[in-house]
Amino acid sequence: MLADKPAEMFDRDFEWTELTRFAAYPGREATLGVVSGRRRQGKTFLLDGITRSSGGFMFTATETTEADALRQFGEALAAYLDEPGPFRFAHWDEAIARLMRIATDGPTIAVIDEFPFLAKASPALPSIIQRALDPAARRDNTPVRLLLCGSALSFMGRLLSGNAPLRGRAGLELVVPTLDYRLAAQFWDIADPRTAALTHAIVGGTPAYRREFTQGDSPAGPDDFDNWVTRAVLNPGRPLFREARYLLAEEPELHDTALYHSVLAAIASGNAARGGIADYLGRKSTDLAHSLTVLEDVGLIRHEPDAFRRNRSAYRIAEPLVTFYHSVMRPNWGDLERPGRATAVWKRAQTTFRSKVLGPHFETLCREWARWHAADETYGGHPTRVAAGTVNDPAAKTSHEVDVAVFGHGDSGSDSEALLAIGEAKWNDTMGVSHLQRLRHIRALRHARDTTSAEQTRLVCFSGAGFTNELRQAAEHDRTIQLVDLDRLYSGE
Repeated sequence: MLADKPAEMFDRDFEWTELTRFAAYPGREATLGVVSGRRRQGKTFLLDGITRSSGGFMFTATETTEADALRQFGEALAAYLDEPGPFRFAHWDEAIARLMRIATDGPTIAVIDEFPFLAKASPALPSIIQRALDPAARRDNTPVRLLLCGSALSFMGRLLSGNAPLRGRAGLELVVPTLDYRLAAQFWDIADPRTAALTHAIVGGTPAYRREFTQGDSPAGPDDFDNWVTRAVLNPGRPLFREARYLLAEEPELHDTALYHSVLAAIASGNAARGGIADYLGRKSTDLAHSLTVLEDVGLIRHEPDAFRRNRSAYRIAEPLVTFYHSVMRPNWGDLERPGRATAVWKRAQTTFRSKVLGPHFETLCREWARWHAADETYGGHPTRVAAGTVNDPAAKTSHEVDVAVFGHGDSGSDSEALLAIGEAKWNDTMGVSHLQRLRHIRALRHARDTTSAEQTRLVCFSGAGFTNELRQAAEHDRTIQLVDLDRLYSGE
């Protein structure tokens, strides 16, 4: 029987179901599961909930030496088993062997949270766990459901990959994601879609930023948003103020934090290509390969291929708070550290916020809507991928940026990929017929180059400010034109 999800836990239905399924597996052998995800997503909250509901054991590691970690583990395990004194383990072979014998009354959850801290101090630990799970060791094991959890994405990703000792051993590999932008609006209890989009552009979908970091302080509405930014984000007395800096400092893979901050600043300034990032930093493009790979591995940036040109790609920051920090906060850090300056800084930063933060973030939200929330009828087919891209215009000797390009399979049932729709996203512009004409021109360029994209490629206008009456009338008479405003972005298909 699956345990009931705690009433205070928002969403996470899929994650809870998978954890309870893993915990209730009736086999008599010990089994392994791995839980990962970026920091502040509620992994520990989830694991604490499943541990409490099932009467399991949970140990949260700290960054310390092997001897001290073994001491802490021995004390925690003895307390869980009601032993009169702590266990004194000389090495992890003893500790893991004892852990594997705690499930005397049936399947029992055993969680090791912040596992990368233990593995850093004891590199052989994954091999020790692998040996404890081997068939030869199973005769002494009980049905322990061992869960290893960590936020160091690069380390956790390697734990089950390639020739790693635990490769093929896990019965659960669960990644806890950030909340989708619609779920984030519900979580922050923001009903107004414009306020929700503005807030998401700063804090994204990270649950801890509402609970622990702002203690439930969310914008009361559009008129309260500016005040909320100055009191909750730009306030040197609040945790969100330094969070973007701590995100890098907490990643064990990021040794030269100054370089990584500079790379992120370059991307936040609008440099999406490796060459542009290199120029911004005054370095050679080849010098940045390692830094970009590491930032991608730890989940701070995404490397997105161009929708139309295979030899092009773009780097984008995956954490909105990091973009906000490098665009708004870092250039004004000296002023912001002095109490009482936040309001003036925020007033000066409005243009930067709209162009460097809001505009790109709105485009991202539009791509997410196009991929995951729009009905198939919106495009006349099922989308399989959505991306931004660049379309060449040879006659004009220029190129055109496409904010949203939707590819998929059309109603005809053909297996070949078709360009179902192209879209333009404008946060602060009332969109009109000129925007529609631009999309028509781009569609014609694509049709001339690739007939599979066809003339029926739909045109989608995304706007945070609305549409002219003329554009609305055009959409009413042409089903290939779709208008998506904030209300539809947050609640429609």
